[in-house]
Amino acid sequence: MKKIAILIEDLVEEVEFLYPFYRFREEGFEIQVVGPEKRAYKGKHGMVFNADKAIEEVKNKLYDLIFIPGGYCPDRLRRSEEILNFVKSHYEKDKLVAAICHGPWVLISAGITKGKKITGYFSIKDDIINSGARYVDEPAVEDGNIITAQNPASMPKMLKIILKKLGV
Repeated sequence: MKKIAILIEDLVEEVEFLYPFYRFREEGFEIQVVGPEKRAYKGKHGMVFNADKAIEEVKNKLYDLIFIPGGYCPDRLRRSEEILNFVKSHYEKDKLVAAICHGPWVLISAGITKGKKITGYFSIKDDIINSGARYVDEPAVEDGNIITAQNPASMPKMLKIILKKLGV
């Protein structure tokens, strides 16, 4: 069974959390919602989501995919060295890492974007370029084991790429 970690923090963009959560669940994957702490997190529009695990509990665990939703949650996630090390270690072990919207901020802070084709929300284009990545203005982009997407409208294309990479 494929194991997926979906990262969570306050001010997550709800649709970018919910759509992949339920799509992965439909495929029968084991999903764990991971936050800096095991607690409730409030989304941008008021929905509340509970972390199944704190990063401390899973920092040495290996998943088939780490999914980073957008909103302002990535700006909060990248403040955690444990989250950044978790993402970087998965990338270095050739596991899939996916980020949407502002999610590439976490990839940038983890130091894994240099030389990669990356997309994201238009307002972080300069951050992507300044990290040494090549910004690609497309809805969803795959470069090795990194998959990125621009916004909620990009999710169907992004999820097709992810599911294909996971062997579905």
